[in-house]
Amino acid sequence: MANEPEHAVKPCQCSEVSEAELFERLTTIVRSQRTVPGALIPVLQTAQNLFGYLPEKALRIISKELKKPYSEVAGVVGFYSYFSTVPKGEHTIRVCLGTACYVRGGQDVLRALQNELDIGVGGTTPDRKFSLEVGRCFGACGLAPVVMVGDQTFQRVKPNKVGEILKSFE
Repeated sequence: MANEPEHAVKPCQCSEVSEAELFERLTTIVRSQRTVPGALIPVLQTAQNLFGYLPEKALRIISKELKKPYSEVAGVVGFYSYFSTVPKGEHTIRVCLGTACYVRGGQDVLRALQNELDIGVGGTTPDRKFSLEVGRCFGACGLAPVVMVGDQTFQRVKPNKVGEILKSFE
């Protein structure tokens, strides 16, 4: 491409980073934070951003490199709901189980989603397309039961309509 102008857009030469490379990056990052007071939570946030979740191997690296007991690292991860040890799906489905949604059939909608996706609350489908979570109130009580997929809200959801909702994300 000898005659191309300098500002010409060139095709991306990047490739996916291997898991081994991600663990190497994590190790380098953690080692650089060894002497920083209070580094554990920022390091965990960085690790979750790298992997999309916190695999056990990452927690063990963090524990070893920060010279903290594994139980302390795992305890922090378990305490904060921001952290996840389960890979997340491309689309996160949240079913409201606040009072109005619960009374109007939110549990039935949740069961229908669990059956359709073949996962439990907190789970992710094997293809990593969907993750399933429960919320306590989405502030749309008059539209109960409410389901959110990402930032899209579905109102007055009936159990027999969950398949249709899921298909719209394929």
